[in-house]
Amino acid sequence: MSTVAREVMSVHVGQCGSQVGNACWELFCMEHGIEPNGKIANDNKVVDNSFQTFYNETAAGQYVPRALFVDLEPTVIDEIRTGTYKALYHPEQLITGKEDAANNYARGHYTVGKELIDVLLDRIRKSAEGCSGLQGFMVFHSYGGGTGSGFTSLMLERLAIDYGKKSKFHLPIYPSPEISTAVVEPYNSVLTTHCTMENADCAFLLDNTACYEICQKNLDVERPTYSNLNRLIVQVVSALTSSLRFEGCLNVDLCEFQTNLVPYPRIHFPLASYAPILSNEKAHHEQMTIHEITSKCFDRENQMIKVDTRAGKFMACCMLYRGDIVPKDINAAINFMKNKADVKFVDWCPTGFKVGINFQPTTIVPGSEMAKTQRSVCMLTNTTALMDVWSRLNTKFDMMYAKRAFIHCTWERGWKRGSSATRGKTWPRWSETTRRLGWTPSLFKMNMRKPRRRWKKERNLCCQVNLPETF
Repeated sequence: MSTVAREVMSVHVGQCGSQVGNACWELFCMEHGIEPNGKIANDNKVVDNSFQTFYNETAAGQYVPRALFVDLEPTVIDEIRTGTYKALYHPEQLITGKEDAANNYARGHYTVGKELIDVLLDRIRKSAEGCSGLQGFMVFHSYGGGTGSGFTSLMLERLAIDYGKKSKFHLPIYPSPEISTAVVEPYNSVLTTHCTMENADCAFLLDNTACYEICQKNLDVERPTYSNLNRLIVQVVSALTSSLRFEGCLNVDLCEFQTNLVPYPRIHFPLASYAPILSNEKAHHEQMTIHEITSKCFDRENQMIKVDTRAGKFMACCMLYRGDIVPKDINAAINFMKNKADVKFVDWCPTGFKVGINFQPTTIVPGSEMAKTQRSVCMLTNTTALMDVWSRLNTKFDMMYAKRAFIHCTWERGWKRGSSATRGKTWPRWSETTRRLGWTPSLFKMNMRKPRRRWKKERNLCCQVNLPETF
């Protein structure tokens, strides 16, 4: 079967993005029967070429991922160069610098990152020229790291200029409420979130703490490692892209996520849930009907970010089913969820649900703790309960910035004092829009501390933001 190619380019930034990306392409290769050297396995017959959305076929018959790995220091990507899938990637796809960003947004954006950005954009341009119809980009990174925040922001600004009409989707690792890998994580996260709001079309938030708890409670892993978390996260990525890589009766294009999940341009941060997530010991004792796995997606135990969705209202939901699926059972399960008391939708969205069906079942990497199931579902939902996520980060930012703690190193690396206005632009507008959508967060009020007198004029100017009528 011949289909029109709609290529998607993946960009993996920093240590987090590179590690998640390596696990992602490992799973993709297993799903399509591609060996670590890029060749199709002898016992695998290619039925259609839909998976070429993410792969590029060479003259030698080798399939090369349409992906770029970039990091300002070579340690993590060197592991990919010497790992099991070292023959899968083109050497020019692995881009490294010589000096790390050191958890500093300014180093990744203004100094060290600027030395590497032109090399990355040149490789993106070469890869885009080889596409017949580039659909968009998928960016994997973290909000808290120096490279993941600063360099990603710089890359997004340049991509917005060169590829303004192409879709840009993000899978960021958002700061956890309890676990932190860097002291200056609130600074990095606030600054990169502001850039993401302006230059990204949709960002599916993921949280390390939520993934830790899922591994401990559902998979019975007492001490989860990053490998456990990455293999859990890539199952969500696989579900997001399954309609692009496999044939199905109700496919969901990448651009349809933006159409159905983003009610307003800046409200583009859906959370992801996945079900069933079971260990091999528990899988034999579960029924796993369509009704059951749909209900589990609305439970906090299966959400990839720590937030209580019962505290807000749903604006839109996208249900992506895989495996042995009957459309009639999906309609019955969705109607049941609509009538539940703790599943509340805003008044101005009467339909609420977008459904995708793909008959290709999930694939499990050997050695993984997850059990292989006949059917699964990934839920993407845009909810006003995410106000809690932003409020937590906002409070941490205020506590540190009120004392100007850890600011000197950032200023020395090129971050101007006026750049602190990004927080004043981002959070008041986002929170005001959330209130207008039908929910007033009485429990999660913004903790706006009074700034010092010499900063009072600047802070007042940046906080007086009026929402446009077309917001």
